[in-house]
Amino acid sequence: MRRFLAFLGAGFLVGALALPAAAAPSDDGDGKGDKGFTITDSRITESSGLAASHLHPGIYWTHNDSNDGPYIYAVDSSTGKTVATVTFSGVGKPRDVEAISIGPDNEIYVGDIGDNLDGTWPYVWIYKLPEPKVLKDQTIRATQYVVKYSDGARNAESLIVHPKTGRVYIIDKKEDGGHLFEGPAKLSSSGTNYFKPIAAVDLWATDAAFSPNGQQLAVRGYLGGIYYDWNGGKIKREGRLDVPLQGQGESVSYSADGTKLMYGSEGTDSPVQAEDAPGGGSDSSKSPSGGGSSASGDSDGGSGSNVKIGAVAVVVVGGALFGLRRLTRRRS
Repeated sequence: MRRFLAFLGAGFLVGALALPAAAAPSDDGDGKGDKGFTITDSRITESSGLAASHLHPGIYWTHNDSNDGPYIYAVDSSTGKTVATVTFSGVGKPRDVEAISIGPDNEIYVGDIGDNLDGTWPYVWIYKLPEPKVLKDQTIRATQYVVKYSDGARNAESLIVHPKTGRVYIIDKKEDGGHLFEGPAKLSSSGTNYFKPIAAVDLWATDAAFSPNGQQLAVRGYLGGIYYDWNGGKIKREGRLDVPLQGQGESVSYSADGTKLMYGSEGTDSPVQAEDAPGGGSDSSKSPSGGGSSASGDSDGGSGSNVKIGAVAVVVVGGALFGLRRLTRRRS
């Protein structure tokens, strides 16, 4: 096993050295943070979800994965610094917080939906709290919802709230592809909320996000991403996303204006990288010909295509290393 890992590591290094340096993301929009940023808070070592603030331009909400507590952090994308820590009360002890999303009424939804053994927990939780109007360290009372899946327990890292209807969805995490699960039209805090599968998702999903206009769904994994036409929940695959190479790619969010997709990774001083969103997120733009994404499986040709092929090879090797490391850690 060690020799195999060493071989993969050597291949990864050679591939990385053979590639030209990636250009810095462009800032074509008016939103702050469109160039990306680095999370500098030493407390945030496992940033696992990302959501653009509705009330505070340039602010992104994030949280740690597990072994932290009932906290979310407001990060200023112009500096990478945390400007507010929110503690949510009225809930139990979080187990494995994996996702964050903001609904149409400026309500923050936090998904305590992780299950690394893929069926250990008979139920999971969603927490909802209002986005604070003032950015300062504070405690806010949250509502806790009990969630079960109609076809049995599973692992998930993607929770999304439709920006127009407020309906909550979860995408489970399966190596050979998962499903989009739809929650009730309105969550109940007094009973169990059953989520049912409504569409297949062709990805080992680590996070997802709705465009601000609710017309597109972006899903990312460790090795790439896909974007779908929402189509009222009857999702239609439109193309691939240009997901940057990251150490442990865990999160994605549209920028507030919908022109960028922001990709985050776990780790200390973790980067959040910006790429052009396909078609943008405004109501007047539905074309999938966004600057940074490929709308089909066709090759672009030329040197740019070769660079993309090389990058894919690096990602595959890196993903294999990462997957083996996680599998070994779970079995140990």
